[in-house]
Amino acid sequence: MKKLIPILMLSLITVSAVVISCSKNDNETTNLRVRLTDNPIDLASVFVDVKEVRVKMGDDGVDSLNNDGWVTLATNAGIYDLLRLQNGVDTLLAVGPVPSGFVREIRLILGDRNRVVDTLGVSHNLRIPSGSESGLKIKVKRKLNATLETLLIDFDAALSIKKENDGYKLRPVIKLM
Repeated sequence: MKKLIPILMLSLITVSAVVISCSKNDNETTNLRVRLTDNPIDLASVFVDVKEVRVKMGDDGVDSLNNDGWVTLATNAGIYDLLRLQNGVDTLLAVGPVPSGFVREIRLILGDRNRVVDTLGVSHNLRIPSGSESGLKIKVKRKLNATLETLLIDFDAALSIKKENDGYKLRPVIKLM
């Protein structure tokens, strides 16, 4: 019996250590980077006015930093020519700490200076439904694994830009890499 007590104590300490090391720390954060790239299209330029990048975090849409799960990243706001982001070229849109766990959605909040330039050099307004209100919505279901994580948004301008009777309209086709 006396030999059994040290074995039980050692077992209890080992199990406790395993449980503590495996438990989730709600205060852990991941430094998230959001990058942007594009596929080719038969236009001279496609300008998108990015104002803000927001990410929705959490398994159930709620996290410890913000009761609705949304985190606004430090955004490199500006007008980006998507066609300059091709053939392996990308740009850093936003970066910032987010709670470790799942990314549920990314939203690109856009300004009103979006346009396309055709191959003849003529500039046209680019209509983006709800781009400046709720933003371009990118659904994501990805668990962040490291202290630094990068999400690459591959914006397919060839499939996203539609010429209509009243001008050009953006119907985003986006792949997350």
